[in-house]
Amino acid sequence: MATFILLYAAALVALGFYVSRRVKEAGAFYVAGRKLSTPLLFATFLAANLGAGTTVGAAEFGYVSGLSAWWWVGSAGLGSLLLAFFVGPRIYRLAAQHNLYTVGDYLELRYNRAVRLLMASVLWLASLSILAGQLIAIGIVMQVVAGVPQAWGCLLGGVIVTVYFTAGGLLSTAWVNVAQVAVKAVGFCLAVPWALGAVGGWDVLHATLTARPSVDPAYFSITGIGLEGILRYAVILVPAFFVSPGLLQKLYGARDEPTVRRAVGAQGVFLLLYSFMPVILGMVALVRFPDLEATGLALPQLLADTGVLPAWLGGLMLAAIFSAEVSSADAVLFMISTSVARDWVQPVLRPSISDESLLRLTRVVAVLSGAAGVILAIQLQSVLAALEIFYSLLVVTLFVPLVVGLYSSRPTAGAALASMVSSVPFTFAVYRMTAGQGWGILTPAALGIIGSALIFALFSARSPRAKTTNGEGQGFGR
Repeated sequence: MATFILLYAAALVALGFYVSRRVKEAGAFYVAGRKLSTPLLFATFLAANLGAGTTVGAAEFGYVSGLSAWWWVGSAGLGSLLLAFFVGPRIYRLAAQHNLYTVGDYLELRYNRAVRLLMASVLWLASLSILAGQLIAIGIVMQVVAGVPQAWGCLLGGVIVTVYFTAGGLLSTAWVNVAQVAVKAVGFCLAVPWALGAVGGWDVLHATLTARPSVDPAYFSITGIGLEGILRYAVILVPAFFVSPGLLQKLYGARDEPTVRRAVGAQGVFLLLYSFMPVILGMVALVRFPDLEATGLALPQLLADTGVLPAWLGGLMLAAIFSAEVSSADAVLFMISTSVARDWVQPVLRPSISDESLLRLTRVVAVLSGAAGVILAIQLQSVLAALEIFYSLLVVTLFVPLVVGLYSSRPTAGAALASMVSSVPFTFAVYRMTAGQGWGILTPAALGIIGSALIFALFSARSPRAKTTNGEGQGFGR
């Protein structure tokens, strides 16, 4: 299996280098020349969204909490539908009209450069944690498959992702993602019914687990984690999938607005259906390995068990998991490197940088960010912990200024800065005061968004109408 995965990884790198020959300028690297068709945009979105959290993390969640773990990935599907039909078309229109490369470009257009720089700073810190989460999952897979220490697996994953992304940016990753999505789709569609059959089917799975005193009676309910649990994930994850700079920047590469609606909408529907698959595999793992101390090993351990899956299918699935983590890691590396180079270094240090130099700078930043992600992955060791840091910071910081700014011309740069600066310390204070639980159904992230919105509204009410691109006080996208 280890040899198979290494050969597969080498093939991904080779494909990335082959496509990268067409990348000669920054526009191709950042937004693929705005030529991505519906299949390519669908593939690169789905590949980015099927990562550590939606495979290893979702199976771990299913192992522990049962069917209600659906909300972890299901929330991402709901957020994707909102992006496809509401936020996405509006921001794409602006990106095409004003030749925007990053979300920072949009924030400077809508507000000012200070908002752009603040967003880039927060994004860089938050994104390193999610990059680390993907690399941790790669390390777990390699540990189970080849018996190598997890840290070495993280390093291997970091090298693979950094090499093929740095070569060709969005254009090469979009084509690599097509191959990755194909492997994931075939693997999961075969593995779920096969694994269920190995334990006697759904009825036997249900009877086996409900007979165990240690299994909660709500284990087989989709609302088993309760309203508070559902809101905890919905508040963090639904907005994260329509304000994430990495996803929005992939969307900039679409051929036109209908492509955005078709491709992003289709992958949102796919996510809603797929959401049950890793959860069910996690539940099967509980039948086979009821005493796992490291619950994050639930999925890799199951796939390596020849009593559940034949060796060829287990190998295909491990390649699918490896593929999922790699594809999400390249999406995060895309987000970090383009934001740091375009939103920080260029406006602050080299505003007159040439197109060729911007491309070279972005590649250097990608290499440095990949190295930083590996170091953080070795330190954190937990996929879900890493992902929750990212989603919480992303949502409380960007949700209000980005979304409200698309629909209203009233808010000013001062309102955006005030809400962004106050949101993170406010959320952290709530987290500390409530031991991470929040108050009732209001999680720390939900309260952070509410606090950010209140500050945003207060400053907007006291300020004159913001500048707009046409100078007539019209809202964006009207």
